[in-house]
Amino acid sequence: MSEVLYRKYRPQTFADVVGQDHVVKTLSSQIALGTIGHAYLFAGSRGTGKTSIARILARELGTSTHDLYEIDAASNTSVDDIRELNESVHTLPFDSKYKIYILDEVHMLSKSASNALLKTLEEPPAHVIFILATTETHKILETILSRCQVYTFKTPNQQVLKTVVKNVAKKEGYTLADSSADLIALLGDGSFRDTLGTLQKVLSSSKDKKITEDEVLLVTGAPQTTLVNELVEAIVYKKLTDALDVVKKIADQNVDMSVLLKLLLSKMRALLLMRFGSSLLVKDMLSEEDMAWVEKLAKDKTVEVSSATIVALLDAYTATGKAYISSLPLELALVSIIGDKDLGK
Repeated sequence: MSEVLYRKYRPQTFADVVGQDHVVKTLSSQIALGTIGHAYLFAGSRGTGKTSIARILARELGTSTHDLYEIDAASNTSVDDIRELNESVHTLPFDSKYKIYILDEVHMLSKSASNALLKTLEEPPAHVIFILATTETHKILETILSRCQVYTFKTPNQQVLKTVVKNVAKKEGYTLADSSADLIALLGDGSFRDTLGTLQKVLSSSKDKKITEDEVLLVTGAPQTTLVNELVEAIVYKKLTDALDVVKKIADQNVDMSVLLKLLLSKMRALLLMRFGSSLLVKDMLSEEDMAWVEKLAKDKTVEVSSATIVALLDAYTATGKAYISSLPLELALVSIIGDKDLGK
């Protein structure tokens, strides 16, 4: 598996794009009607397909590689870089109708560079199209935003990512259990790129074409589902000693505490939403087995779960990467959530 999976399975046409139908439909209609804009802004979290769709748009417009320019704004932030770009836009395309400039991470431009870019966006040559991409729209000048057609990319939910994982694994000749695909999708943090990166690590570490759940747990540093569920139950039934015992058991297995907290937060969030009747929001977050387990907990009137619990666990997740003892932020959170009345019994 020499080629990176994300690059190997990067969508090549609009038909290949997953989870961004609202963007694809609009751009396809513009191409068909000949109403292409001169400047676009693709906004969304990392790994959601912004650059891929920018390249597809260029390809659909018949732009050759000679007339397609990809610029990393994070590395070319100065006003001189943008002035050089501004000068280049006035030369005609080599062999295409349009010259297309894809500026990635455009929010990283300095203020002076942004102002220099603005001048070209105000009066661009007819043969030039700009496609700006960003993960942080709020950092971009309002005057630039007003001159672009803005498209907000959706973060793919767990079910979409799970489908991608299973399809790619199958194409690579591997069999992956539903529970393993669910875990890889969850750890992908809403990013196609990160999800396929995790899948690649799993496939590269396997000696067999049939991937077991234990292999996935080992490679990802994730705890067993049963242990995560035990921890959730200890929290919602206010059993601090049991909760701390589960954390110790997990820590003794050299599990990544950040991964544990991701899984814990996912299930606690699902339980909170289910308790307040938002079952539709939970549906795409969990496997069928976990869904049944969460539904059972949510119906138990003795279960205690609140937004304060989620906040405490989020704080623990943020602190874990910097903690001298990796389990300490979670242990402190558990004491805060449950209270210490149970200790010493």
